[in-house]
Amino acid sequence: MAEDDDVPLSGQIRDRLVEAKQGWARDGRLLTGTTADPAATRMPPGQRLVTDFPVLDLGVQPDVAPEKYRLRVEGLVAAPLRLTLDEFLDLRQATRTNDIHCVTQWSRYDNLWEGVPVPELLALARPKDEARFVSLTSYDGYTTNLAIEDFARPDNLFAHAWAGAPLERKHGGPVRLVVPHLYFWKSPKWLTRIELLREDRPGFWEVRGYHNRGDPWMEERYG
Repeated sequence: MAEDDDVPLSGQIRDRLVEAKQGWARDGRLLTGTTADPAATRMPPGQRLVTDFPVLDLGVQPDVAPEKYRLRVEGLVAAPLRLTLDEFLDLRQATRTNDIHCVTQWSRYDNLWEGVPVPELLALARPKDEARFVSLTSYDGYTTNLAIEDFARPDNLFAHAWAGAPLERKHGGPVRLVVPHLYFWKSPKWLTRIELLREDRPGFWEVRGYHNRGDPWMEERYG
């Protein structure tokens, strides 16, 4: 019997995906050794343009029923939030059109999102002065981290719709974060928890060889 015969298939897929991506970090896969100015060029170094919307995850796509969805904002905030999906949808909505760039080399132009601007939710939660970092947790257990300056930008959105339709489960529905100025692993799908912190807390890929910030134009693929 093989070593992993007693491991569920989903767990085997996840382990193999993670091992492969860690190998990319060790080998410096896709690195060009160049940088670019986003004001001068739309495409970051080493990326290629796609017109479809590739699906990348850890092998499990959680099925979150709308009535059970919760979005929490906790940690160093004066007014912690625990929102149902209906309460989230009752907040001021906005649209954003932006490009997205995945560390696996694909970029997709002109994505139309609808959702709640990050500053809108932060204004409700009222971050404390000592909050400097954010830890983000998804329903599949995925985590990632951002500096508060990267998180709170006006272009960032808690998105529930893409291209005029509700965000599909495979792309992170009911709600995902969209942080277009960083590689897309910093835009977690199936978002459920936002924790504001005094000290940084590297997330799933950041402790597995990936860059702590992830600027595509600086080619910050790996740490």
